[in-house]
Amino acid sequence: MQMLEVQDLNIEFHDHSMPETVVYDFSLSMAEGDIVGIVGESGSGKTMSALALCGLLSRHDMTRRGRILFQGKELLTCSRQDMRQLQGREISIIFQEPMTSLNPVKTIGWQVEEALRLHTRMTRKERYEKAIWALREAELPEPERVYGQYPHELSGGMRQRVMIAAAIVCQPRILIADEPTTALDVTIQDQIIRLLQKLNKEFGTAILFISHDLSLVRRLCHRVVVMQNGQIVEQGDTEKIFRNPTQDYTKRLIAAIPSCDKEKTEWNQIGTVVLKVEDLHASYEDAGNGIFRHGKEKEVLKGISFRLRQGEILGLVGESGCGKSTLAKSIVGLKRDYQGRIVGAEGRIRMVFQDPYSSLNPSRTIDWILEEPLKLSGVSKSERREKVREMLRRVGLETGIADRYPRQLSGGQRQRVCIALALMSEPAVLVADEPVSALDVTIQAQILKLLARLREEMGLAILFISHDLRVVYEICDRVLILQNGQIVEQGLPQTLYRHAAHAYTKQLLKASGVVEVNI
Repeated sequence: MQMLEVQDLNIEFHDHSMPETVVYDFSLSMAEGDIVGIVGESGSGKTMSALALCGLLSRHDMTRRGRILFQGKELLTCSRQDMRQLQGREISIIFQEPMTSLNPVKTIGWQVEEALRLHTRMTRKERYEKAIWALREAELPEPERVYGQYPHELSGGMRQRVMIAAAIVCQPRILIADEPTTALDVTIQDQIIRLLQKLNKEFGTAILFISHDLSLVRRLCHRVVVMQNGQIVEQGDTEKIFRNPTQDYTKRLIAAIPSCDKEKTEWNQIGTVVLKVEDLHASYEDAGNGIFRHGKEKEVLKGISFRLRQGEILGLVGESGCGKSTLAKSIVGLKRDYQGRIVGAEGRIRMVFQDPYSSLNPSRTIDWILEEPLKLSGVSKSERREKVREMLRRVGLETGIADRYPRQLSGGQRQRVCIALALMSEPAVLVADEPVSALDVTIQAQILKLLARLREEMGLAILFISHDLRVVYEICDRVLILQNGQIVEQGLPQTLYRHAAHAYTKQLLKASGVVEVNI
């Protein structure tokens, strides 16, 4: 018997001048223990379909048609009170960004217990014991200590585990995971995937896994649903879909997955050195266990040295907290209290940040944003406008978007605007901090091709920071492996990936599943 049956679900918004249908005739069935993946580009309807299943879509300015049956009960038209009886108890959801989903002023324990307060008559002691159980099941170290902490005191991976603990505390029948591993390191991703597999196996929890990372979907899911423009274009057994896709759109998605099987041409290291980092040390004040407590200096970078040549793309890989972002901030001048030397390209280093939406002024047009770096250099208004249009064309955007605001662009368009902004002052070095981690595979492939083309056309040197080892293999000429503030291994990706010498490098490669590694 199917636990969940979705039949011909249609979702139409009415908050614009013309109605907009975002999901067309979506149908899905799930039995106990199923793991189903939903893939597709941004705007394909993945998240809207999932939100409809757990009753989190706004009831205003929209029309919904079709049927959503959970154990025979109709969810699409049931009362709000009936839906609340199921939310968190029978159907739970893990959101993409735990820092914005968790209440910053409530302890972890309070938040994990919330569903228990709503759905059970447990005593305070029983709720505490159940919350500790959930935190332990989510494989959080020292759950009793975590119980009393606040979200800001935990790492990204720990916060994601807290979200999972809160979602499973009532042992739901269905768990919806909406991009639960985006922007996490490969080792943390691996741990989250193993945790979901454990919950599925031990409790029979059915999982609906939404992700743009097709490699993770292939690894975790029994079946996969491919969506485009609000419609299901293909669905079936995961391995069958990945090995023999029938639809052109599915073929394009799979072809866009970065691969480590390709042979790479060895990079010719003859370019001029444009950036030299020598024996770099940097520290931050360790706040200890509380936001207002002052602790000792914590050394983040411990003697980093490397060179970057004109036209080279140098990959920087490592887990959260290893010093990647501190190194990037030191190079671009956002952190100046370091010891050591950073030589070359003075004033000609620019940065592309991970989140393009947060990096662009939401109240200004793209035209205004791109003109800003030129205003202090005495360039006339007409020259500035012409340079903006030329740069938009160079990064593959239509000049018409100059009059739009960031919110009116897609994720891929915003990232191209961020790259254009960094290039407006003609830098010698581009520091790209996780520039494609939150993008769909097809958009990701376009941005990687754009960076490679700009490197050829402009002789750009790029420091490319990423946790995705497939992406690093595809675009980078050399790779630095950073652990605890030190470079533990470096070399050509085609050599490093197949003949890693350091145990940490082997651990990263194994966790990412890009190549077979013997540890």
